[in-house]
Amino acid sequence: MKANKVIMRLIQNVIAWLVSLIVLVPLVVIFISSFKTTAESYTLSLTLPKKWMFDNYSVVIERGKLMGSFLNSFTYASISTLIIVFLSTLAAFVLARNKNKRNKIIYYFLVLGIAMPVNYISLMKVLQFTNLINTRLGIILIYAAFALPISVFISYGFIDTIPRELDEAAIIDGCNPSSLYFKIVFPLLKPIIATLFVLNFMSTWNDFTMAIYFLNESSKWPMTLAVYNFFGQFSTQWNLVCADIVLTCIPVLIVFILGQKYIVSGMTSGSVKE
Repeated sequence: MKANKVIMRLIQNVIAWLVSLIVLVPLVVIFISSFKTTAESYTLSLTLPKKWMFDNYSVVIERGKLMGSFLNSFTYASISTLIIVFLSTLAAFVLARNKNKRNKIIYYFLVLGIAMPVNYISLMKVLQFTNLINTRLGIILIYAAFALPISVFISYGFIDTIPRELDEAAIIDGCNPSSLYFKIVFPLLKPIIATLFVLNFMSTWNDFTMAIYFLNESSKWPMTLAVYNFFGQFSTQWNLVCADIVLTCIPVLIVFILGQKYIVSGMTSGSVKE
């Protein structure tokens, strides 16, 4: 039996390594190609460059105007994520602590948004009516609105595991509803808050569709659209395109690496009640 378990673990590890290589090899190719000359980068291979062209990155930052796009992406991702975290945890707290018929209908209505398709024409009309089309505030609100259903769903499961006795003790001590949430419940939500922040920040940073539909000015474009525009201008210079892709991926990789342990703990902590 022990021998079978060892063999199964070995097979699982081999499969995991093979799957990891399938994902990592293209990333390594892009990283290496970003330091090659234009002629060397045509092959997009794993061969190391004869001369490491570190200047490719400075060229990309200057020609691609990445600093402005970086600030746009950071603004959209950070502000929309803060809105999502605050509203989703607050809504989940109210719905989880007051499980009456009305709140159940509201909860299921919100969660239904996870599977609902996006109607871009209606959304465009709404933004035009509210004068939010082609504005930074408009795109931030769009990101927040689309991420709220899944965020409420995740937060609801976590908050439902927090003992209600804490609420009762706080109310006896004189806490009102707002104090109960901000002073008692909110400090206990650190795992789920970290999870929501990392997931939504990554999702917003990597988004391409919403920005290309609702932002018409290049000065308001995020990093993803900057890469798209840069590829159109320098499609024959793969070394610069690869350098642009690497610079776009670095921030979201840093966020993921720093927050990956919180993602696992936050997603699993609300799945089993004590």
